Amino acid sequence: MRIILLGAPGAGKGTQAHALKEKGYAHLATGDLLRAAIQQQSRLGRQVQEAMAAGQLVSDDLIIALVKEQLQQMGQQPCLLDGFPRTLAQAEALTQAGIVVDWVIHLLVEQEEIIRRLSGRRVHQPSGRVYHLESHPPRIPNRDDVTGEPLTQRDDDREQTIRQRLQVYQAQTAPLIAYYQQQALHSELRYHTLDASQPAEAVRAQIGVLLNDK
Repeated sequence: MRIILLGAPGAGKGTQAHALKEKGYAHLATGDLLRAAIQQQSRLGRQVQEAMAAGQLVSDDLIIALVKEQLQQMGQQPCLLDGFPRTLAQAEALTQAGIVVDWVIHLLVEQEEIIRRLSGRRVHQPSGRVYHLESHPPRIPNRDDVTGEPLTQRDDDREQTIRQRLQVYQAQTAPLIAYYQQQALHSELRYHTLDASQPAEAVRAQIGVLLNDK
């Protein structure tokens, strides 16, 4: 079974991907594939290295070739595609390459809720501990519970940056929603939208029901 999680930044894709990994789903992340291919110095890896050394973006065709190669090696192991496709062109190329996707699960969260979620995060940089001003506040405001050291807000979690990221998502990735909805009408692909503004555990349970994998 091959799954794509769709959703804006802050919709909970990372949380749900981690839950699926715990259930035995392989986590097929394109960034990891690129690094592994370079390290192994495979034919595709050398092409990736040449492109990056020349300061070029790795082409969609090359990434799809890596994904296809990895899926063939995995056989029937269920997996989650992470970070690809990000654009309509990539999704179309994935289909044309004959890579079958079984499930597309759209995690839907309203924009203002996403801004609330992300802008409320605070981080203890040395340890990586993450807090939230509303849902998981530190015992002492703006101080790490363990060390008492100051917490910081990452640049990616500032409201202006979040709104810019959401604009990029709407322009580049949101068109995949309509694309996969149409695919589901004319193929065996299954598409489902979940209200991801619910607690993560509730969303996880609903995904389990969808995948018959409780």
